[in-house]
Amino acid sequence: MEHIHAGKVRDLYRDGEDILLVASDRISVYDVTLPTPIPGKGALLTQLSNWWFEHFRDVVPNHVRSVTDVPAEFAGRAIRCRPLKMVQVECIARGYLAGMGLREYQKYGTVSGVALPPGLEEGSKLPEPIFTPTTKASEGHDEFITFDDVVNQEGRATAERLRELTLEIYRRGAEHAANQGILVADTKLEFGWDSDGVLTLGDEVLTSDSSRFWPADEWEPGRPQYAFDKQFVRDWAAGTGWDKTPPGPEVPADIVEATRRRYAEAYERITGNTWQ
Repeated sequence: MEHIHAGKVRDLYRDGEDILLVASDRISVYDVTLPTPIPGKGALLTQLSNWWFEHFRDVVPNHVRSVTDVPAEFAGRAIRCRPLKMVQVECIARGYLAGMGLREYQKYGTVSGVALPPGLEEGSKLPEPIFTPTTKASEGHDEFITFDDVVNQEGRATAERLRELTLEIYRRGAEHAANQGILVADTKLEFGWDSDGVLTLGDEVLTSDSSRFWPADEWEPGRPQYAFDKQFVRDWAAGTGWDKTPPGPEVPADIVEATRRRYAEAYERITGNTWQ
């Protein structure tokens, strides 16, 4: 088994013709990995992704070969995958205004070139979900790009398919989550080409690292929302006075535990399973 890549949260290993995607307990905010892990986070992300991969099996092929045929040391937090040639676009769907989308809207009235109605505020529900792709930066920050930029980079047929799949997964996922009391404000998806040239869903799906999850009964536009996702850690880190450059601050034990509880609650509400 060969270690081929270390990401901010995940590690990739080559094992024969397969790839092992291993989620660590690391957490990153503002593109910086913090020095303090969140115990159990890697397993939570992996198990939630596995649940969603199965949920969306009739929508799009995914990269999962096995969730159990992994080395014992990685059990519960690794997926055995088919290798993919990843599309160099972060595919983001937004149903509510927050984060980068809110800041872009406040400047220009648009997000990724999509015009939005005037008068929206933080946490506002959009008239309909929108596709707001970004670059996929290996270093530094991702930046918004337009749908036409994706067309120019990937071709029209691929760009339209990426948009179609991203919005379909978002709509179906958001509908399921809403029935469990969670609003999915936005989510990031990644796709790649398998060895047969089929566009395939990879990486992670609708997790607390790749999405904004809000409790539906506490949603109130015009203010920050209670977060079942890493926005909670972003807000804590920003409040320390940290300048968002490496190294990141150590995370206090109470913030670690609160983060773990929020991730676990999102998992339990969405899947209906009890997190052990």
